[in-house]
Amino acid sequence: MNGSDLTALSIAELQALLRRREISTREVLEKLRDRIAATEPQIDAYLSLDFDEALRQAERADVNLPLGGVPIAIKDIISVAGQPCTCASRILQNYRAPYDATIIRKLREAGAIPFGKTNMDEFAMGASTENSSVKLTRNPWDPSRVPGGSSGGSAAAVAAGTAFGALGTDTGGSIRQPAALSGVVGFKPSYGRVSRFGLVAFASSLDQAGPLTRTVRDAALLLNAIAGPDPRDSTCLNEVVPDYTADLGRDLRGVRLGLPKEYMIEGIAPEVRAAIDQAAAHFTSLGAEIIEVSLPHTEYAIASYYMIACAEASANLARFDGVRFGHRAENPSNLLDHYNRTRAEGFGPEVKRRIILGTYVLSSGYYEAYYARAQKVRTLIRRDFADAFAKVDALISPTSPVPAFPFGERSSDPLQMYLADIFTNAASLAGICGISLPCGFAKTEGGRQLPIGLQLLGKALDEGRILQIAHAYEQSTEWHKQRPPIGETSNAQRPTPNAQR
Repeated sequence: MNGSDLTALSIAELQALLRRREISTREVLEKLRDRIAATEPQIDAYLSLDFDEALRQAERADVNLPLGGVPIAIKDIISVAGQPCTCASRILQNYRAPYDATIIRKLREAGAIPFGKTNMDEFAMGASTENSSVKLTRNPWDPSRVPGGSSGGSAAAVAAGTAFGALGTDTGGSIRQPAALSGVVGFKPSYGRVSRFGLVAFASSLDQAGPLTRTVRDAALLLNAIAGPDPRDSTCLNEVVPDYTADLGRDLRGVRLGLPKEYMIEGIAPEVRAAIDQAAAHFTSLGAEIIEVSLPHTEYAIASYYMIACAEASANLARFDGVRFGHRAENPSNLLDHYNRTRAEGFGPEVKRRIILGTYVLSSGYYEAYYARAQKVRTLIRRDFADAFAKVDALISPTSPVPAFPFGERSSDPLQMYLADIFTNAASLAGICGISLPCGFAKTEGGRQLPIGLQLLGKALDEGRILQIAHAYEQSTEWHKQRPPIGETSNAQRPTPNAQR
């Protein structure tokens, strides 16, 4: 088996080879390193790599553990001891994490090997990875287009065959939307199902970590490893974690799937609408029943999300002041000058925009009008989902209203960029679980294929049911078997970070 064949395997397929001793963990890492060397100049998915430490871990890897010997890429907002944790921001450009996040500790206990940190929108604020202060990550299907965000580096690495699986974070769609645009599987667990200890906080009532993988089964395997209680995170639920692979393979007879009428709106690309219609018909052929449902407060979700998320961001990012860690302005004239210049130099435009917005909605005289009202709308959105789940087992919708868009198309218009998460952020407000998986392709004028993502949403802590439904769809279609034409992208025009910052 050559390197490109090996790196196209799913985690489950790789595990089978390792356990049969047909390949060693060291050989896997070496093949992966070769693949990254060959394709990373075209994609730029990684901010840092540490194969020396990964190879040391490979020497003692126990392949009989649940993820024994499997290399996993990590979004650069998650702490891995001794590795950079920059959040793709200048303000943390020289910071290294002194400890492992809980989910990294759990990955290690399951036998996985973290080996590299992936690019992202700065502090997870964005939907295209154009807000990284370091570089642009390109979509493996078309390097002139974005991979989605904010977990764009993780999604692109999995799609490009430079990671067997990766971790990302999802605050308003930052796992699901890049998964859709990059043609992979992305799973957002219910709020509290996975520990946030060791994640650099963006919006504490919304942030969740989850897997990006090539298959639904791989997502279940990673979720098995990272889910569960954590006494170091007061928001982590003290609930028993089932085996999320247990129901994979069950049929869909008797399953009721809701199609929210508010999610099939004007502005959806025709190819996306057609793919979702075809997916609904396919679910019917598998024995599921499709029922139209209503989520009446959907139109208020984006405004409410940005009020809440930005308010929490303004509080969480106050700690980055140049005193204890991170970037520090040179030769300040006084303490106020130190704070002002450090944060002005360290934060990018989108982060500043959200801090300013969040500070405004929390300020005296505006708190009740904006932040408190947004929280009331959040309660209404939760009730909408509860009413829908009283009628159906899961909801289906597009993940993104459009396929991957060209660099620069939305970066100058924040509102248009925010609308990229129109189908994902309501689920984050409600704290429920969701998955995106491939369901079709659109074509560019140049003939390139662009992936389309199908979103499945389930009630809180119903991850097993969502994975079962997604797996049944995936295994009865061929979409997940398609691979991007990486070898064809080497001479394509490459955008530069300076053009977008």
